[in-house]
Amino acid sequence: MSIFYSVKLLADWLTYSVFHLTPKTLLAEAVNFFIYDTIKVLILLVIIIFIISIIRSFFPPEKIRSILSKKNKYLGNFLAAALGIITPFCSCSAIPLFLGFVEAGVPLGVTFSFLVASPMINEIALILLLGMFGWKIALIYILSGLIIAILSGIAIDKLSVEDLIESFVFNNIKDTENGVKMTWKDRIFYAKRYTVDIIKNVWIYIFFGIGIGAWIHGYVPADFLVRYAGADKWYAVPLATIIGIPLYSNAAGVIPLVSALTEKGVAMGTTLAFMMAVTGLSLPEFIILKKVMKTKLILIFAGIVGIGIILTGYLFNLVLKGGG
Repeated sequence: MSIFYSVKLLADWLTYSVFHLTPKTLLAEAVNFFIYDTIKVLILLVIIIFIISIIRSFFPPEKIRSILSKKNKYLGNFLAAALGIITPFCSCSAIPLFLGFVEAGVPLGVTFSFLVASPMINEIALILLLGMFGWKIALIYILSGLIIAILSGIAIDKLSVEDLIESFVFNNIKDTENGVKMTWKDRIFYAKRYTVDIIKNVWIYIFFGIGIGAWIHGYVPADFLVRYAGADKWYAVPLATIIGIPLYSNAAGVIPLVSALTEKGVAMGTTLAFMMAVTGLSLPEFIILKKVMKTKLILIFAGIVGIGIILTGYLFNLVLKGGG
């Protein structure tokens, strides 16, 4: 992780030394967040896309499809969600793998199970939750995220929305049809070209999406959720979910806020619904996804996952009796 420490130092240097912004101010916090997360996400995208492209060059679409498209479709959803658990990506950097699945011909519902699980269920967050709140909360967190991911994928599969994926996503399928016959030089050339193509297609959406997230990060008061989603309010869970969507963070990054909210009296189910919305339904993710799918599919995806998060939040509050 030393590379991201260097990125943090660069973001600090640009924010405070080059732009001469006053530390701890709202503007400085927003600018610093934007610089750091933009560079971080671009680095992750380049690395992930390149590595996945190399791996894909060994596996023709038919082989990938055979692994995740079993006769039992639900098994494919489970495998994709399980893969999402062990891939610690934020919502934005999980998109390259999502693209790879779609291009390989994996059913759309299965790919969405991965897209939901990858950012929502994070092993670092699991360890932190275990240490802060105990095994009960940690277990509910991982099981609920897994169930939401599987059921979301199944629901999207039932809707048959393949026509809502942009056509350019399928253009590279033929490039890996004979991947097993490629030389290493061919594989590296293919991976470099594919990485550049994807970055060219999504970079402006990354800038715009993280820019919105940075503004919210810097200017939305930290106690906003405490004020309007207290434990005594029936609408706390859906409100927490709605508030969480525009924010952008990975699960580990939002854990300190979850701890602070529970200490201030926000029910555990409400805080976990907030965390799941931040990590699994971020606005920057939607903006990047807009490049690869039509708005209707994004709304369907957000609606299904959002309903799952809200129901789970209510269940947590019921089972845990307000986080007790």
